[in-house]
Amino acid sequence: MSRIGNRVLNIPADVSCEVNDNCIKVKGPKGELSFVFDKLISVVVEDGKVITKRANETKNAKSLHGTTNAIISNMIEGVSKGYSKGLEAVGVGYRFNVTGKKISVNAGYSNPIEVEVPEGLSVEAVSNTEITISGIDKQKVNEFAANVRKIREPEPYKGKGIRYKNEYIRRKEGKKAAK
Repeated sequence: MSRIGNRVLNIPADVSCEVNDNCIKVKGPKGELSFVFDKLISVVVEDGKVITKRANETKNAKSLHGTTNAIISNMIEGVSKGYSKGLEAVGVGYRFNVTGKKISVNAGYSNPIEVEVPEGLSVEAVSNTEITISGIDKQKVNEFAANVRKIREPEPYKGKGIRYKNEYIRRKEGKKAAK
């Protein structure tokens, strides 16, 4: 029994969904997203609700049931509200510089690292040490934020590095002085 797969998704008033064969298209005020789902899953749109059903009780069908429902839910929320992820650079000289579709990251290396912003995402500089990545596709926003964070992950001794907004870094105690 998939509780996530069995949930009924409500479509907001300003969002429209349509299903053609194995593809669902979701249009909203922020944009349009589409997703091709597996043949083991059927998606029904009726009366402002989206319902996902599975063809049989195989393990593969059960796993795809919940995944498909969650992806459609994320698409509906993305085209109506959008997603955003905040990053902050902690450390002396660590900073972001946003110019057009490129981010220049100074993170303790000898040269700044240039990162190209993918299509469909926007990056806004809150300050020198903080940026906000936003877009309508949850997977793209989180993946790009993870790739920028990967440039210099936070280390546990001093806490320096690029971290998510409000991320807690578990700190370790350094070496003890010998007596």
